[in-house]
Amino acid sequence: MKSEIHKYQKTIKNSMSKKGLFIIAMAVSLFSCQKAVEVKEVKTAYVDTSELMKEYTEAKDLEAKYKAQSEEKGRQLEAEINRFKQDAANFQSQAQANGQEWAQKRGAELQKREQQLGYAQQALAQQLQQESGAEMDTLVTGVKKFIKAYGKKNGYTYIYGTGDVASILYAEDKLDITKDIIKALNDKYKATDKKEEKAEKEETKK
Repeated sequence: MKSEIHKYQKTIKNSMSKKGLFIIAMAVSLFSCQKAVEVKEVKTAYVDTSELMKEYTEAKDLEAKYKAQSEEKGRQLEAEINRFKQDAANFQSQAQANGQEWAQKRGAELQKREQQLGYAQQALAQQLQQESGAEMDTLVTGVKKFIKAYGKKNGYTYIYGTGDVASILYAEDKLDITKDIIKALNDKYKATDKKEEKAEKEETKK
């Protein structure tokens, strides 16, 4: 009887041991499969940010806008500078005829005008820089949000950026999605522009 019980206990023990090994083997197998799946699902790409900003229509429009403003305001200032140059040239010939007292007074006036024109040039440059910088910061923030949404939508695990400040030392050409991003951004900007144009027309009709 004791021999039978011992034999039965040994059979259960062996069975449990085999069962335990089977469970461990299954767990290892599942973990390996899961690991393989995770590695397989990693999808990466990169964007050349310098090329993106060169070809993005909104960025080009913004650059053109401030270039036009700079030229327009610069022309106004240039006209004043030319008048000053003419007055300064005339001063040389008039100084001898009008005497020392006139020359000192006129010279001080010209010097003051020269300083004012210098300040005006600096103020104009700073104004345009601040305004364009603020708009460009907003644009860059929008581009980053767009790329993030694009990455989620298209199943990317990582999208790297490269350009003037490179964060990628090497990548295969097939991972470059710069053109895709440029096209998607330009399509979105074009659609937004058309909506605004349509809204303006409807507002004009009213």
